Amino acid sequence: MACVYYTASSMDGYIVDEKSSLDWLTSRDIDPDGPFGINPFLQTIGALVMGAGTYEWIAANHPGRWMYSQPSWVVTHRPHVVGQSHAERHSVRTFQGDVADLHPRLSAAAGTKNVWVVGGGNLAAQFVSAGLIDEMVVAYAPCSLGAGSPVLPARSEWTLVECGVNGDFICGRWRRE
Repeated sequence: MACVYYTASSMDGYIVDEKSSLDWLTSRDIDPDGPFGINPFLQTIGALVMGAGTYEWIAANHPGRWMYSQPSWVVTHRPHVVGQSHAERHSVRTFQGDVADLHPRLSAAAGTKNVWVVGGGNLAAQFVSAGLIDEMVVAYAPCSLGAGSPVLPARSEWTLVECGVNGDFICGRWRRE
């Protein structure tokens, strides 16, 4: 079992722009079944965790039933972020506190599969700072945003273990040193 931060970024290191938009990402070509694609990645995932902003983006842009079958957590200081209208359709739990306290629950739920830290960058930084991220996979889009939310606002050291191209993206897999 590994804890993996799997995300996309602009070339200058942002995961959303100043308006919290992902238009720069969703307008690009990527094969979901290709190298570093989401579909093969999801087959390795047993549980996932995200911040409130990421959850709110998913809820707004993918209405209806929850898009993941895996047990899911939202780390937030706003425990009501999963509102009444979403609670019936979204099989997610909220958590408030130190991610080190949540990690054993994520690992237990994942079983022999991996835990996916979906994002955002601030949540990933909490996991990195606690020494809990084993691997990071980033797909870099051919654009710069100039500002927004950084992909990983924490100092850390990584070793590149694999890289490739998928559609418009240059992708890399790093392991924690």
